[in-house]
Amino acid sequence: MASRCITQETFDAAVRENIEEFEMGPEEAVQEAAEQFQSQGVDLSNIVKVAPKLSADGLQEPTHEVLKALDALRESLSCSRPQEVAAHLSRFCDQCKQHKGSRFLAAQKGAYPTVLAACKLAAAGDANLLLPALNALSALTDGQPDLLDTQGLQLLVATLAQNADAADPTCSGIRCVRHACLKHEQNRQGLVKAGVLPLLTGAITRHGGHAGVVREACWALRAVTLDDDILMIVQEHGGLKSVTPVSPAAFPDDPGVLSELCSTLSRLAVRNEFCQEIVDLGGLAVLVTLLADGSDHQDLVKHALSALRAIAGNDDVKDAIVRAGGAASIVAAMTRHLASPQVCEQSCAALCVLALRKPENSRVIMEGGGALAALRAMKAHPQEAGVQVRAPEGAGG
Repeated sequence: MASRCITQETFDAAVRENIEEFEMGPEEAVQEAAEQFQSQGVDLSNIVKVAPKLSADGLQEPTHEVLKALDALRESLSCSRPQEVAAHLSRFCDQCKQHKGSRFLAAQKGAYPTVLAACKLAAAGDANLLLPALNALSALTDGQPDLLDTQGLQLLVATLAQNADAADPTCSGIRCVRHACLKHEQNRQGLVKAGVLPLLTGAITRHGGHAGVVREACWALRAVTLDDDILMIVQEHGGLKSVTPVSPAAFPDDPGVLSELCSTLSRLAVRNEFCQEIVDLGGLAVLVTLLADGSDHQDLVKHALSALRAIAGNDDVKDAIVRAGGAASIVAAMTRHLASPQVCEQSCAALCVLALRKPENSRVIMEGGGALAALRAMKAHPQEAGVQVRAPEGAGG
């Protein structure tokens, strides 16, 4: 059954009633109101739970800092004070990041047109406002893609195009793209039509050493793409040429970025020729290296295995993976991370694909301990259906 929702005003009124009618303290009143609403099946994830203050003049209305920041931002915009606008954008951004309820409340009180006005001012030439305006838009739209209208989407794409060489605004702008696309098909279509795809692939090419840009661009590419868009990304906008050559050496201490790159390669490897192109661009060597060098990071290992499994959909690439020592690396990864059901499942699935229609590869897997590793995985995770299904398949065919 779907959860019920209430407004911030309803929650605040309940808190006030607890204080005035039942003589509770402010903090107790907030806790009691929350427990009562939750017992009635009310979803409070969008509610800011702030206690009102008691003063000599009596009970004061609760102070919602995000609304104070929003009011200050509006005033500075109306009075054309750019330095104050930048400061208030940063303050508003910080408040939106603190809690989902804060940005939801801000949206209810008309924050989007105000932040969009700041973005327009920045786009008109005030470079000092650009980054704080994009950061504020990103924070406000996190989990609220419906806020973005056609005007906002077009402004976002234009801003990314005009500032393509600036890493920090690019990173923040792409984060806005990602927030706009998540669970919102209309925004996704609008952004693709407006030309966002080459901007995402181009950002990785330009800023391949910037962890934030690479991470956000990979996330956004996966959020914005469906099957038809993948063909556009690869064939028209050089998606594989931008993602595959990014050097793992650029992010030695950031396995999260490398995981995003692997996930994006997995998403793009949908055709035989794409799988081969990844190999030709050096992607296979990178993936095998990541399995060895990133072996302490389970999440990175899992995503590298998934990418190997994806490119092994090409029969020629299967052989190339085995020749490069990929089968042995997969077995080693599964053995090292035997306690992880996700790694075990991905390892067995990757071995299964390598062995499919390839008797010689099956022999290599068997001789390399693949069957024994798969058996150990089954024993380690008897309740994990994915492991129990994949392990027999991956034990050498």
